[in-house]
Amino acid sequence: MNITIIGASAGVGLESVKRALERNHKVTTLSRSEISLPKNADLTILKGSATDKNNLQKAIENAEAVIVALGTGKSMKATTLYSDFAKILVEVQNETNAEIPFIILTGFGAGESGAYNSFLMKIFFKLLLKDVYADKTKMEEIISSSKMKWEIVRPGLLKDKPLTEKYKIENKLFKGVNIGSINRTDVADFLVKQAENPTEIKKYPALSNK
Repeated sequence: MNITIIGASAGVGLESVKRALERNHKVTTLSRSEISLPKNADLTILKGSATDKNNLQKAIENAEAVIVALGTGKSMKATTLYSDFAKILVEVQNETNAEIPFIILTGFGAGESGAYNSFLMKIFFKLLLKDVYADKTKMEEIISSSKMKWEIVRPGLLKDKPLTEKYKIENKLFKGVNIGSINRTDVADFLVKQAENPTEIKKYPALSNK
């Protein structure tokens, strides 16, 4: 199938490109930075901004599913990247009336899930990630209020370790929910498999390794 991956130059986005190609999909990527992957007949690389409407329209015009893995790298400064992107994505989807699945990556700590973090993680978020996650929350609110066929995926703390395909999926928030760390490769595996078969539409699956 044709999968578009937004924010594909690093982290979970890059791992999603690799995983989608491994699973024999045709992949179109959109990112501002270069993608350091070997040439592949099934890979189309578009360089541009996800907050540019024309770039975004071009990237998703032939997609059968879209994975959004935007990131700000190691920056912890306040940003409007996520909410700006969400507004444009909703505008594009409204114009095209696309009924394809949009698999949106945020993180456990965005939206109401922040209240279910451990005490130490709450401190960590308050001191370091408060501003970034405030904008991720805005993105979630914009996407979830739209007409698009969305999933919002909230992984725990990300690690750089090999793929295991063994992870826990929690669809509901409850007292004592334990969302620990997870490998970026496993998050990518989940995103690609949801693009193939979206079982969590209009849900907020939280991920951690078993």
